Amino acid sequence: MPSASTSDNILMRVLKSVFFKSATGKASRYARNTGSLMQLLRDVLNKTNALKGAGYDAFREKIALLARLLKAYVKGEYRTMPWKTLTRIIAVLVYFLSPIDVIPDLLPVIGFTDDIALVVWLFNAIADDLNAFRQWDTERNTVSID
Repeated sequence: MPSASTSDNILMRVLKSVFFKSATGKASRYARNTGSLMQLLRDVLNKTNALKGAGYDAFREKIALLARLLKAYVKGEYRTMPWKTLTRIIAVLVYFLSPIDVIPDLLPVIGFTDDIALVVWLFNAIADDLNAFRQWDTERNTVSID
């Protein structure tokens, strides 16, 4: 497992990379096109489900939370997150799908290091928005028994 300084170095390389800048540029187009956004989600979930091993469990859970959030957004059920949060999420997912990025995904195991670092960064950057969504999602799914 990479050290914190190694992870920080990888993250800085990712955030400054042409690959992430390209993903960020595409994010607002996806956000405005629900069909494209839903296809992006399907592709991300397919790629995530293909990651085998217990080491990827937490990563899959994070991606699943982002997918629930974006699905609720697309359906018009949850629109209280800032535009910046929405485009950050989408940019990270676009980057994740790209096989050619700072560390190409074709490299076994190490190829997802940059993707994982970016998702961890995202969760820290949008923690308040994710907590608000989790609370909304929990309240929505709670069945009251009266």
